[in-house]
Amino acid sequence: MHRTNRYFSGLLLACGLLFNAGAWAVEFIIDKGVENPIPIAIVPFSWSQATGMPPVDVATVISDDLTRSARFASMEEKNMPQQPHDFNEIQFKDWQRLGMENLVVGQLKQTDQGDYLVDFRLVDVYKGKQIAGFSIPSTQLQLRRTAHEISDIIYEKLIGVRGAFATRIVYITVIKTREGAKKYTLQVSDADGYNPQVLLDSKEPLLSPSWSPDGKKLAYVSFETKNSAVYIQDLLTGAREKVASNPGINSAPAWSPDGTRLALTLSMEGNPEIYVMHVASKQLRRMTNNAAIDTEPTWSPDGKLLAFTSDRGGGPQIYEIPADGGEPKRLTFDGNYNTRPVYSPDNKHMAVVHGDGNTYRIGLYDRASKQISILTDSHNDESPSFAPNGHMIIYTTTGARGTALAAISVDGSVHQRLALQDGEVREPAWGPFTNR
Repeated sequence: MHRTNRYFSGLLLACGLLFNAGAWAVEFIIDKGVENPIPIAIVPFSWSQATGMPPVDVATVISDDLTRSARFASMEEKNMPQQPHDFNEIQFKDWQRLGMENLVVGQLKQTDQGDYLVDFRLVDVYKGKQIAGFSIPSTQLQLRRTAHEISDIIYEKLIGVRGAFATRIVYITVIKTREGAKKYTLQVSDADGYNPQVLLDSKEPLLSPSWSPDGKKLAYVSFETKNSAVYIQDLLTGAREKVASNPGINSAPAWSPDGTRLALTLSMEGNPEIYVMHVASKQLRRMTNNAAIDTEPTWSPDGKLLAFTSDRGGGPQIYEIPADGGEPKRLTFDGNYNTRPVYSPDNKHMAVVHGDGNTYRIGLYDRASKQISILTDSHNDESPSFAPNGHMIIYTTTGARGTALAAISVDGSVHQRLALQDGEVREPAWGPFTNR
């Protein structure tokens, strides 16, 4: 694909440019993991009811989470020397002989009111001590999330970084109907691909979903009126508000960290420029003024800076401007194609799409050294988005079987592919940490 067409693909949608096809089904494939994953055994949780199966297999969800991170080696149930459900039942020497370092035991109980209580203990086998343990109240609808929260606790205790298993992702799918038409959907799912929910169906393209910092709203672009327009949608109520439908291009919304503003690309004055909108008042402030195309704005975690893509230097590169106004400064000089900047949560890096005219890969720009390291080895990677803990980057990749969702760790040691459901997939965005 010619790099200019790729760079302006979001803008050219207004002229009818569509997506490549791919297939999704709920499946995680670990292509690459760390060399020495942490041994851990997640013992099946006991179930308080004598009859029937528990509504969620909590232990399996936890085990799948940790295994999927590729930083843990979970013991298979058939290899467990015993199945204790409480700390006092653990025979430590049995586990030590098998070289097992960490053990998780727990119980799922149904209360008299019909709700649930999940007890778990994370244990250091060699020290014979509890590392963490909680009793977490839950409901049937929340049980899977509760299991993810336990995974987050285990991850943080053993890795030292807050886990992101209890977060969500948003993405666009495109399905070709039997009649040859295309159906676009805006979907949200758990970070592991379960519980997908369709937020919007459309016969016209949808793109550029962006999470509000509290995880309660999404901004996105829709062509349902035959011209691009930016909408904000409440995830709980489904209520939608059109916030930008100016003549020309309305694209690439990005929420400010405080949730009060949106950065946008608008061409209402003739040329695509970066604007900032105050969401409550809809007042606009123009941030750039250049004959080149400026697009794909993104906010720094502290809200003080905006990065964006511009070809003002002759080819697409990353620039940065103070959020309160000022002169843009070019950041990237490595290669002739760098687009789609996204700040890391700690503000030390940016994920970018780095290309050379033939291949487009996910790169990591170091803000201190100003160098780009290439993380992926595919030929057509797009749309990077950081996990809220900064450990992983989700993106789309196109291979022999079409487009798929993938994730890679910032150090390149872990590489995953996630297939969700039939249809094309574009522009994933990893949601923020949220409370229940």
